[in-house]
Amino acid sequence: MKSKLSVFLFLLPLQMLLAQEVYVDSLYKVKEPITKTYAEKDGEKLIVDLYQPENSEKKRPTIVFMHGGGFSGGSPKNPQEVRFTKTAAAKGYNVALISYRLTRKNKSFGCDFAAEGKIKTFQMAAEDYMDAVKYLIDHASEFSIDENKIIAGGSSAGAEAVLNAIYNPQLMFGTENPYKDIQFSAVISLAGAIVDVRYLNKEQAIPGLFFHGTADQLVPYATAPHHYCEPSEPGYIILDGAETITEKLQKLNTSYLFFSFDGAGHEISGMPFQYFPQLFGFLKNVVFQNMKIQETVYE
Repeated sequence: MKSKLSVFLFLLPLQMLLAQEVYVDSLYKVKEPITKTYAEKDGEKLIVDLYQPENSEKKRPTIVFMHGGGFSGGSPKNPQEVRFTKTAAAKGYNVALISYRLTRKNKSFGCDFAAEGKIKTFQMAAEDYMDAVKYLIDHASEFSIDENKIIAGGSSAGAEAVLNAIYNPQLMFGTENPYKDIQFSAVISLAGAIVDVRYLNKEQAIPGLFFHGTADQLVPYATAPHHYCEPSEPGYIILDGAETITEKLQKLNTSYLFFSFDGAGHEISGMPFQYFPQLFGFLKNVVFQNMKIQETVYE
């Protein structure tokens, strides 16, 4: 009886481990992050903090995340992003948090800043994002990166840069897009928007996971002026938010999961910790199992 009990107690942890899922459950310890410089621009070193799971697969899916801050502040050291990063790495992902040029530091990004300047700001941030991704892909073997499983992500200004880089590359990089060979498996947007959904076509339509509040007064939830500027103001520019983007993805027969928060403002740009099970479940189903999901969740 004692020997049978010992065998049972030995097998129980193994059975529990087998019941857990990589990319969904926390299975790994997380290594100390490594910091690399991916570019130097305007005398500033732009860095990537890379978090990796211990003793996981040799080629790992990699989330590359861009922080928010109105293109004037923020950091890849933000505790919210770091917490997200460690959670994802424990599930088997590499996660890279990047810095980028804060071109509006100590400057306005509101209605008094010309629309042309806003477009240029998006373009420079999108370029930085893609340069960081290119650096990681170029060092894929060194960092155990599966270059066919790159997941983009961003919050607020970071989400605007990332979404524009992926869904509006013509407007960001021109017809001679130097990043056209980089492929993404999915994108995560926390209160982001793009310049023009009409430029989003089947070629760029990768699966998206969106979080946005209906009363966001900075980044439009649907289609509206950025910061709700008046047409007479220099900063008047129309952007397309999560509702408009997901409507286009639906028409393009592309997967998406959209969490729509009634009455919520720009605070939805914060990390959606309570929705992590749905977030990682969506990535598991869409990126790794090629499932088709088109769903809007109203909160």
